[in-house]
Amino acid sequence: MTFKSKLHQTVSQFPTDYWNDSCSVEELTYAVSHGAVGATTNPNIVVNVLKKEMPLWEGRIRQMIQEQATWSESEIAWKLIEEMAAHGASFLRPAFDQYQGKKGRLSIQTNPAFYRNASAIAEQAVHFSTLAPNMQVKIPVTKAGLAAIEEATFRGVSVNATVCFTVPQAVAVAEAVERGLKRRETARLSGEWEVGSGKLKAAETPQMSPVCTIMIGRLDDWMRVLAQRDPLAIDPAALDWAGIACLKKAYAIFQQRGYRARLLAAAYRHLGHWSELIGGDIVLTIPYEWQLKINASDIEVQERMSHPVPEALVEELYQKIPDFRRAYDENGMTPEEFDGYGATVRTLRAFIAAAHELMGILRETYLLPNPDL
Repeated sequence: MTFKSKLHQTVSQFPTDYWNDSCSVEELTYAVSHGAVGATTNPNIVVNVLKKEMPLWEGRIRQMIQEQATWSESEIAWKLIEEMAAHGASFLRPAFDQYQGKKGRLSIQTNPAFYRNASAIAEQAVHFSTLAPNMQVKIPVTKAGLAAIEEATFRGVSVNATVCFTVPQAVAVAEAVERGLKRRETARLSGEWEVGSGKLKAAETPQMSPVCTIMIGRLDDWMRVLAQRDPLAIDPAALDWAGIACLKKAYAIFQQRGYRARLLAAAYRHLGHWSELIGGDIVLTIPYEWQLKINASDIEVQERMSHPVPEALVEELYQKIPDFRRAYDENGMTPEEFDGYGATVRTLRAFIAAAHELMGILRETYLLPNPDL
């Protein structure tokens, strides 16, 4: 009998998919060999991949700088991000063709500095979707991001809502996707395909594959920050369950209402972020180091998505951390409040800083190198 890794078992026995949380060639190769049918990236990931695989990209960077003598650091950095994403997408093209667009995509993130500008996000999302047939585009779940999610969906982009941590954000994303899909279906039926100066992308709605990420580990991180800041007398075990609790609650809502967007769990901090979600019709986007830990673990692969989070731990979080209540209750926040939520602020800052770090690497290594300074 052929041996199957833990991740192979997860995806072969259940509707759960897994993606590689990186566009690294080495990591993608491993992931695809263990059943991955997608990948994702963001500015942090791109910086780490570039540091790890610089020999693969150094020649192209030098060529780009030589050919585009007037380009800014930002233009060079974002062109590099585009090319790294398109290269990673090629590893997933067989799965994309096999599943007729429902799987086999690579997510590329829109510029996080656009988080307040719906038009800029949507326009970049449409552009990114042309980089390869199997592109998925990440859009932050800010107030402006919600409008961009609807517009990009309408224009044929398979979105991946990111910078999302909470039930109210996930529900708002699902509703925005539904509005975009319905607008698209209406336009197609009426023959009104013209949008601005261009046309709607030709992909039919059934071949689109919108997902909504919940960054469960980053919500756990925020709960820990609050527990230490205030400080709170709270069961430390409860802090490992905040993200799982919110994702499972959002999942039940998505299933009940028949939303066409799938949920995606990201930002791994412990093995429960895999094991407790096995069996759900969701995506698990897993960093390479956590894939190795999962495959080396002795945790049994069995359905746990339907298992409720221990009620006492949810109650502990709910009673002692107001920001957990905001995350867990469907109406815990309005879209106007998304931008100021602690996990959102921390994540946007990190992503924007990573984009600037990438520009710094290009500046100090290639554009203005001077070892004496």
